[in-house]
Amino acid sequence: MEIQLWREILDPYELAVSELTTKFNHLIKEHKDRDMYSPIESVSGRVKSVSSILEKLQKKQIPFDQMEEQVEDIAGVRIICQFVEDIERVAELIQNRSDIIIKSEKDYIKHMKDSGYRSYHLIVYYTVETVQGPKKLQAEIQIRTMAMNFWATIEHSLQYKYKMNIPQHVADRLTRAADAIIALDNEMSSVRNEIMDAQNFSQIQMNLVTDILNNIENLYKLSNKREVVKIQDEFYRIYAMHDLQQLQRFHKQLDIIAEGYRAQSVKTENT
Repeated sequence: MEIQLWREILDPYELAVSELTTKFNHLIKEHKDRDMYSPIESVSGRVKSVSSILEKLQKKQIPFDQMEEQVEDIAGVRIICQFVEDIERVAELIQNRSDIIIKSEKDYIKHMKDSGYRSYHLIVYYTVETVQGPKKLQAEIQIRTMAMNFWATIEHSLQYKYKMNIPQHVADRLTRAADAIIALDNEMSSVRNEIMDAQNFSQIQMNLVTDILNNIENLYKLSNKREVVKIQDEFYRIYAMHDLQQLQRFHKQLDIIAEGYRAQSVKTENT
C-alpha cells in the first residue's frame, strides 16, 4: 500500500488520541482546580505503528478492508492511577461521558491473565471532525495503577524480545513479580486515605499560594509599593509557618484588601 494512503487512514486516529489525552488531562486539571483528589494520575496515548497493524492483520487473518472494523486498538490511550480503587472511578467517568460510547469492557484486574497481566480495558467509539466530515472510529483505553503499568511495560519488552515465547524460567519470575505487584497495590490501598489527605493538603496550599501571589502582583499596579512589600513580607512569614488555616485567613484578608484597591481604582478612573 502507498505510504500516503496509510497516512490518510491513520491521521484521524492521531487526532482521536490527541483529543482524548487532552480531555483526560483537563479532567486532572479540573479536579486540582477544585481542590479535589484526581483519580487520574497521568495520561498517554499512541497510534499503532504500520508494522504492528500489519503483524496483527496477518496473525488474526484479518482482510485489509476490514482492518478499521476488526482492529480495535489502532488508537490507544493509557490512564494511570495511584490506587486500584481509582480504576473503577475512572471507568465510571468515561462511561458517563456523552462524547464517548462504550463498545466493550474487559476487567483483567478481577480476572487476571495467566501471565500475571492486570489492567482494565475499554473499547470505545469516538468521533473526530476531519476535512471530509465526522469520522467515528474505535480506540482502546487502558486503565491501570502505576505498579501494574511497571509490570506490564517489562512484560511487553520481554514478549517483544522472545517473540511471544518467553522461556519458562523467565515466565515464572514474571509471575512472582506480578504477585509482588498485587501485594504492593494492596499495601498502598491500606494507606490510601492518608496519602489522599496529604496530596489534597498540598494541592489546596498550592492553589492558595497561586491566588495570593497573583493578588500581590496586581497590587503592585494599584497601590503604594511600600504597602505591598509589607503584605509580601507578611505572606512569607505565614508561609514559613506551614499552617494551612493561617494561610487561608491571610488569603481572605488579602482578597478584601485587593477588592478595596480595585474599587478605589475604578472610582478614580470614573471621576
